[in-house]
Amino acid sequence: MNDKIEPEAITNPTGIASLSQRSKVDVLTLSKMKRKDEPVAWVTAYDSTFASVASAAGVDMILVGDSGGMVQLGYQTTNPVTMDEMILMSQAARRGAPDVFLIGDMPQGSYETSGRDAVVNALRFVKEAGCDAVKLEGGARVCEAVKAISDAGILVMGHLGLTPQSASSFGGYRVQGKTADSFELIIEDAFALQEAGAFSILLEAMPAEPAGQVAKQLDIPVYGIGAGNQVDGQLVIMHDLLGLFKEFRPWFAKCYIPEVITQFSDYIATLGDVKKVGREFRTDGLSTLAEMSVARYVEEVKNGQFPQKDYMYSVSAENLAKLKKSKKWKSKS
Repeated sequence: MNDKIEPEAITNPTGIASLSQRSKVDVLTLSKMKRKDEPVAWVTAYDSTFASVASAAGVDMILVGDSGGMVQLGYQTTNPVTMDEMILMSQAARRGAPDVFLIGDMPQGSYETSGRDAVVNALRFVKEAGCDAVKLEGGARVCEAVKAISDAGILVMGHLGLTPQSASSFGGYRVQGKTADSFELIIEDAFALQEAGAFSILLEAMPAEPAGQVAKQLDIPVYGIGAGNQVDGQLVIMHDLLGLFKEFRPWFAKCYIPEVITQFSDYIATLGDVKKVGREFRTDGLSTLAEMSVARYVEEVKNGQFPQKDYMYSVSAENLAKLKKSKKWKSKS
């Protein structure tokens, strides 16, 4: 082993504090982070390997999204994903990240039929997979399910804006909240979810300004996936962050491999006997490159560098002026 690098730098190439030095976030932590304007950085993971990568890179939370049906299981959409598949992926992610706040994504058909069905399926995520919370899509139409799950003592996150499970109902994968009517519906749904007991809300595919209005007006944390830089934190799909999904990449998704490839190359150059390091520590390959990528993403979220303008949806000056005339829009106090 080359003496140019310390052993700790080999076992922990990203330099992120070990889990024993970090506290697992909870709802009180998340509320405090919102009040302090401290952004939450989280990612998706669907198996033990990538959940472990995310944990080592210092994420605040992990979502086992039904997007795993596309990037892991090969479905064309998220609609075919079953509860059993979600539980299997969630169990794997929990094994890989035992000390990270884990959210299980309720697939289509697992909560719409009745409040009882919603609770039964939400309980599976908690009891069988060790999830800390569940997420479901929709606004006022799913508030019965949200309230039932919350009343059962399970944390539930809402999901508004572009909701993939029901994307066909509004013409496919389209940016939401760009018009006054769309924005007003979203913020009304957001308040309904908060009232029903949701502990937080995820907004997807919205311009920064209307998404920021939702975050500003609600008491609970409001996070974004492609919803600009005025929300309370950022979520990205792991496979987009690492450039692993070839079918498509959303406008707002940034691949971090080009950002860290030089860092990884420099690290490898310091190892001396790469084979020895690989055999003893397994920090010579893709997992280390992935950790560096996720760690860079976390760093950029925390210091406000991500998302940059190139990774945000825009709204025209004309439409923004119309949005600001909405009765639901609140100017800065």
